[in-house]
Amino acid sequence: MAFDATQNPNHARRWTILGILGVAQLMVVLDATIVNIALPSAEADLGFSTNDRQWVITAYALAFGSLLLLGGRIGDLFGRKRTFVVGLVGFSVASAIGGAAQSFGVLVAARALQGVFGALLAPSALGLLTTTFVDPKERAKAFGIFGAIAGGGGGIGLLLGGVLTEYASWRWCLYVNLLFALPAAVAAALVLKRRPRTGRAHLDIPGTLTASAGLFALVYGFAHAEQSGWTDTVTVGFLAAAVVLLAAFAVLQTRVAHPLLPMRIVTDRNRGGSYLGIGISAIGIFGVFLFLTFFLQETLGYSPIKTGLAFLPMNLAIIATATTAQTKLVPRIGARPLVTVGMLLAAAAMLVFTQLETSSTYVGAVLPGLLLVGVGLGCIFAPAIATATSGVDPSDAGVASAMVNTSQQVGGSVGTALLSTIFASAVTSYAAGRPQTAATLAEASVHGYTTAFRWAFGLFLVGAVVCGAVLRSGVAADPPHAVPEAAPAH
Repeated sequence: MAFDATQNPNHARRWTILGILGVAQLMVVLDATIVNIALPSAEADLGFSTNDRQWVITAYALAFGSLLLLGGRIGDLFGRKRTFVVGLVGFSVASAIGGAAQSFGVLVAARALQGVFGALLAPSALGLLTTTFVDPKERAKAFGIFGAIAGGGGGIGLLLGGVLTEYASWRWCLYVNLLFALPAAVAAALVLKRRPRTGRAHLDIPGTLTASAGLFALVYGFAHAEQSGWTDTVTVGFLAAAVVLLAAFAVLQTRVAHPLLPMRIVTDRNRGGSYLGIGISAIGIFGVFLFLTFFLQETLGYSPIKTGLAFLPMNLAIIATATTAQTKLVPRIGARPLVTVGMLLAAAAMLVFTQLETSSTYVGAVLPGLLLVGVGLGCIFAPAIATATSGVDPSDAGVASAMVNTSQQVGGSVGTALLSTIFASAVTSYAAGRPQTAATLAEASVHGYTTAFRWAFGLFLVGAVVCGAVLRSGVAADPPHAVPEAAPAH
């Protein structure tokens, strides 16, 4: 399908824009893992307890996850250039506050503020990518690169976090965001173009309140389950509230004139299947980042830097596969077979990890699984993200993009709570009745890891079945002509 580049004011600088968006996406993705590496040092420095340190992660997840749909719609209504730049600047300010924190409370508040601006930033970045690249071939290449960053950024965060923690300070795991965000904000302000919007912007207040409260309850419920169990009154109460609020939100979206999330976005089979694929992958992949990190450091005795380097082959596999899959294979066979095969490869990787023992070696037992999961995620992320935003009306690109981030965030919260609970239960069960020696405790931990990997194996198999059934066969039609990015006139 031919397209008119003159209709898109960002077309001439599209590759520069991709670089800016890629930097922003990398910052958001690696922030999820880079802080994990810094937590033990921050705990020792600020004097908070091991039980409290979950709030450094949970505060970010709660703000980010509950506000993503609102952030995406604000970008649609008031201009993605503005929300992108504000998100970058706000994220850098929050990171600076966190890096300079002299108390646990300030650190947690800064992490929550990061989540607020991340919810504004992340959907705007993907929305800008969607509306900037309208030529099918160039769009495939751009989404291949963006998907590679989305899939591999977490592993890069482990490596960067290890280097900064070991050679600088845990505070630099937060300060480093300024090196990403501020240059990207300046470049975005100079490079991105916008045009006046005609008509009045409408924000769905009832939908915003029910969606934000429902997502908050969902993320908090899973986070609380990780610490207190699934039968705890608070856990059950928040998860029940999440179901009620999100059901109310879905009903409201069919009855209001200007819905926060138009149902046409999620009821499309390709988009709905892509959101499910991204969410299921996020649940399963936490088994890799969380438990392999523990195994490498606690069982094999790796340092933080060596642990980060150990994940490098997976990152390279994701990058190579994502770019190839999106540019060469999706235009020929569509996303369905790729996402399905990616799920099966990731499942095979989890099966490899179930064979881990205290005597296992990195090359013999870990590396093969990392390569498999790298290729699998490369087949999943780029095609799924591109499909989730393909064909959507440009005025809905922000909220459609927000659903991608919401799927990742909610999936990550579910994965952390579910697999951590399974791990803890398996460790307790294995250690019961055995002598409490160092060897027994080490074996119990590895048993917990392999049990979690078995569940992750099942999750990826479910993902293969779901995506194979829901996604449409064949190559999707070219997306409609993108219109210029709109924003209010000044």
